[in-house]
Amino acid sequence: MDKAGGNPGQTPSDLISQRIAELADWRGETLAALRKLIHEADPDVIEEWKWMGTPVWSHDGIICTGESYKNAVKLTFPKGASLEDPAGLFNASLEGNTRRAIDVHEGESLDPAGFKDLIRRAAALNGASRKKTAKKAPPRKS
Repeated sequence: MDKAGGNPGQTPSDLISQRIAELADWRGETLAALRKLIHEADPDVIEEWKWMGTPVWSHDGIICTGESYKNAVKLTFPKGASLEDPAGLFNASLEGNTRRAIDVHEGESLDPAGFKDLIRRAAALNGASRKKTAKKAPPRKS
């Protein structure tokens, strides 16, 4: 697969599945498990493939991205600083004013209920932001 994103005709879901298979270790297993939880939390989630090969899950905007590194699988929530995190899952990118991330290392597990709750909160925040933007739009002239 090339860095830009695979072969013509492949869907983003195909590319994410291919990435998981290419990892072929704990990172692939972790990304696959997190992907499953994302779909369980939000059955209407849309899978995308952006930025030269990054899995992205969206619903009225980006919920999170899923990057894989040598020592971690990182889920970055672009609006994470605006989300309540009752399960305390955010453990990376905590210094900024906008995004938050979850780094999962080999042998670690994530609270599935807490993670699904966070996914639902992110989707709801996107939906609320979209509605506010739609209300602010000036009326169209005929």
